[in-house]
Amino acid sequence: MAHRNEIDSHLQALLEVGRFKDYGPNGLQVEGKPEVLKIVSGVTASLALIEGAIEAQADAILVHHGLFWRGHDGRVTGWLKARLEKLLAHQINLFAYHLPLDAHPELGNNAQLGAKLKLVADARFGEQDLGFIGTPEKPLTVAALAALLQYRLGRAPTVVEGDGRALQRVAWCTGGAQGYFEAAIAAGADAFITGEISEPQAHYARETGVAFLACGHHASERYGAPAVAASVAEAFGLEHQFIDIDNPA
Repeated sequence: MAHRNEIDSHLQALLEVGRFKDYGPNGLQVEGKPEVLKIVSGVTASLALIEGAIEAQADAILVHHGLFWRGHDGRVTGWLKARLEKLLAHQINLFAYHLPLDAHPELGNNAQLGAKLKLVADARFGEQDLGFIGTPEKPLTVAALAALLQYRLGRAPTVVEGDGRALQRVAWCTGGAQGYFEAAIAAGADAFITGEISEPQAHYARETGVAFLACGHHASERYGAPAVAASVAEAFGLEHQFIDIDNPA
């Protein structure tokens, strides 16, 4: 058992929350019962995840995508009301960590995706050093990297092949980090992996020869929250359960 404030303080330190400029509040977003015995982790604080946590009899939820974002107008209506209503009725604490959870060198989304692909970062790039880049154990082809992504994540990536070069340097940044592609190219990448693709990236890949692989926002970010929550559970002697709510995005 642990007090929610102990968990909050532990996570603030573990994820170095204070060093990030983010799109919303990191930390305890909804206050529930003081004492926590069981924590559920998931990618997004959706109604389905909240209902899953209630069924699992959790006292806290830890997610990557919380409820509140910069530019929210403050009204508690519709989907937000429904989610808050469930959390408050069952006194479930909601912890949310966005960029800090992406960036942690061992437990974060980028580190965990790298581990799935047997990629180890030896440098960072991009705004707030969120992008990871490293050298594979042996040079890969784009086709081999795409097949590995499909095998490890369970979905086929969208691939813009570039010029077909051997992939000696691979960069990655999970989620909606397609805007980091130019920084990855500048950092010396032969391929860049992220969750989403927008219109410009296909042209950049064709014109620079650097491959671009979009493997799904949700699919690329399934691993950080459960890794962090499992670490917290071990530190405080809590029960932990990961609930994966499928998302095609």
